[in-house]
Amino acid sequence: MDFKPNDKFNLFIAPITGKVTIVNNQILADAGAFGVVKAVYDPITNLLVTPGKVVRTEFGGYLRMMAKFDIMKNINFQTQLDLFSNYLNNPQNLDVNWSTLTAMKVNKYISATITTQLIYDHDINIAVDNNSDGVVDASGPRTQFKEVLAVGFSYKF
Repeated sequence: MDFKPNDKFNLFIAPITGKVTIVNNQILADAGAFGVVKAVYDPITNLLVTPGKVVRTEFGGYLRMMAKFDIMKNINFQTQLDLFSNYLNNPQNLDVNWSTLTAMKVNKYISATITTQLIYDHDINIAVDNNSDGVVDASGPRTQFKEVLAVGFSYKF
């Protein structure tokens, strides 16, 4: 279902959908990166018994919400929120991908943008060094955040 009441808002709901993660590097797949099943090693010899999977498939529901509007005359804001629930494994845990873009026209020559992205996926384990000694103490799901500030200069010849 795709609901578009105007050109500034969009809500897309897919109650039955799939999500596929492909890890194209066997070293990362063996480590279990990005939620794929990690490799199995013999506990005595430490030799590889079963290599890590390179594909992870999930079955669930998906929701995407997009909105854009003008904050002021020269400042525009856009946001997109993607939510996914895996029906077969912990459906109460939502995968979240939320991005925003703020675009500003400072004057005739200078513009600036600020972009942010927040990601959370319960199936992705991220290494944690709790006491800052350089040794990974644990791993688990974490929230990831990225922010980028870009300043542009344009001149028409």
